[in-house]
Amino acid sequence: MKKYIQENQDKYLKQLIELLKIPSISADPSYTADVRKAAVWVGDALEEAGCDNIEIIATIGHPIVYAEKILNADFPTVLVYGHYDVQPPDPIELWDSPPFEPVIKKTPIHPEGAIFARGACDDKGQMFMHIKAIELLLENNKLDCNVKFMIEGEEEVGSDNLEKFIKENKEKLKSDIILISDTGIGNVEKPAITTGLRGLSYMEVMVQGPNRDLHSGLYGGTVANPINILSKMIASLHDEKNRIVIPGFYDMVEDISPSDRKEMNTFNSDDEEFKASIGIDATYGEEGYTSHERKSIRPTLDVNGIWGGYTGEGAKTVIPSKAFAKISMRLVPNQKWEEISKLFESHFKNIAPKGVKVAVERHHGGQAYVTPTDNDGYRAAEKAYKEAFGIAPHPKRDGGSIPIVPMFEEVLGCKIYFNGLWIR
Repeated sequence: MKKYIQENQDKYLKQLIELLKIPSISADPSYTADVRKAAVWVGDALEEAGCDNIEIIATIGHPIVYAEKILNADFPTVLVYGHYDVQPPDPIELWDSPPFEPVIKKTPIHPEGAIFARGACDDKGQMFMHIKAIELLLENNKLDCNVKFMIEGEEEVGSDNLEKFIKENKEKLKSDIILISDTGIGNVEKPAITTGLRGLSYMEVMVQGPNRDLHSGLYGGTVANPINILSKMIASLHDEKNRIVIPGFYDMVEDISPSDRKEMNTFNSDDEEFKASIGIDATYGEEGYTSHERKSIRPTLDVNGIWGGYTGEGAKTVIPSKAFAKISMRLVPNQKWEEISKLFESHFKNIAPKGVKVAVERHHGGQAYVTPTDNDGYRAAEKAYKEAFGIAPHPKRDGGSIPIVPMFEEVLGCKIYFNGLWIR
């Protein structure tokens, strides 16, 4: 099979770059046609790989791509989930190269070279590798299970229409396990299998003061400035130990035993490498926890964007009427995102001073998920990693979120496994 890969390497690379050039930004309605184009591309790629019954299924949002390869009704069935949509690439000025013009370059982290483009590793790269894996196995008569694909175009905006699709197509999607590779492996020297994801609650807030923008000379010092107020409110959400102060926020947080914490830090304790990789000289976070613990087993609250007032060239002495922020909270097992969203909204409105009005909008969210390590699905993944990398992988909790994942198990009744890929 290695010979087949080598013979087709250039073709595969060209195809992946073609997919990465499609700006399938699901959050921006102006890219709807491009999202559709990406869905069609994925469907064509699945057909070329040898899959059957390819469908581009319309939703009230972006399409879902379905395909399957059923060899034998008695074989186990793997459902592969992925997404072809990507996040907005803003701010564009921070990119070294245009986000939808893929480039291959070598870096200290990627000495052999890597593709840099929006979606290269979230999730077009991983999803593409699954398609090519099926092609490889079919071409070499090595496929020994049934495979189904469910590739959506709304993961980056909360998968609003996927739950309805799954509930209406339970028989079509019936499987023994679900395989997701929207995760990483750490590195090839110490490969990891992701065994848990954090949940998510994504909020947007607005603080309004006067009924219009005001001149700071005529009105400064007499009215509440929404940007000043919003900044103070946000700053107050953490205490001096960087713990979140929202009442009830930690009530259901999972308690990890000291022995489990020690084990997870054995494989993830290189702070110097972590700092160097992102160009910082010190880590920052909740007191009493390592960097790895803070980004995997502890909940967080972060401001993702803040705006208001005048931000153009030059100066404009204005007290803005409104100020806005987008805030996300990463959650851990037992924290329910709907409950946390309510707690956040109640607290944020309660801490607003007189002179302003506050509005809180809930965007989307999802629960945390932990997969078992004591069954055949995990053992099969463990065996595959060992064969590929020459070393047994270690389990690790990941800090990211795939909000729709817990619903998969609830509706389809099977476990989910996160096999990150090392794309070279």
